[in-house]
Amino acid sequence: MAFEIEGAVHKIFDTESKSEKFQARDFVIKTEGQYPQFVKFQLTQDRCDLINGYNEGEQIKVYFDLRGREWNEKYFTNLNAWKVEKAATAETPPPAEKEFSDFPTSEQGGSNMSANDFDDLPF
Repeated sequence: MAFEIEGAVHKIFDTESKSEKFQARDFVIKTEGQYPQFVKFQLTQDRCDLINGYNEGEQIKVYFDLRGREWNEKYFTNLNAWKVEKAATAETPPPAEKEFSDFPTSEQGGSNMSANDFDDLPF
């Protein structure tokens, strides 16, 4: 499963050699929003250097896979990053919401309903 997320680099850890043939490196991003989240990702093998060149506070986009495994009846989940890039800086404005005055009137071929006829009550 492939996912992507944007956030600011919060912490970058050193590369660790788990064995002679396996190395891993963790990093954490902080998401934006009302309740920011600190999300830890893992880079493995030749991908450990993907986070090089990024600094704390820099906005990045992380592409990752969700990985899970079992060991001695314990379960582990990893977010395995496979691509890191700078986040797009240009924000697209949200689409404009229509006002009630934008509804067609009876003269424009619409119904005889007015803006006051719309409410959120189901009855």
